[in-house]
Amino acid sequence: MEPNAWIKSFPGAITVCDREGIVLEMNDKSIQTLEKEGGASLIGTNLFDCHSPASQAILHEMIASEQPNIYSIEKKGIKKLIYQAPWYTDGVFSGLIELSLEIPFEMPHFVRS
Repeated sequence: MEPNAWIKSFPGAITVCDREGIVLEMNDKSIQTLEKEGGASLIGTNLFDCHSPASQAILHEMIASEQPNIYSIEKKGIKKLIYQAPWYTDGVFSGLIELSLEIPFEMPHFVRS
């Protein structure tokens, strides 16, 4: 198996950008989810260009602070967990990864000891 081949067909959307906001990689689900915005043609573009000023401010802060941003949304009747976090190369901040996972509206929550 090709290294990291599982990422391509992973059922959650994975989008990777560099520290300047340039989209480097998208898996199949990310391309499908963002088809109306350009799909695979978004690779090589700046994600700041397709976000509102409020979202741009959050992204700039995430890049400056190297801190994650985690929240849930509902869009078109689908609830999603959005997990945006920094990624590193040899310990050096390299950009952000966004995971977008469809989740049920009601789901179990377990507290484990």
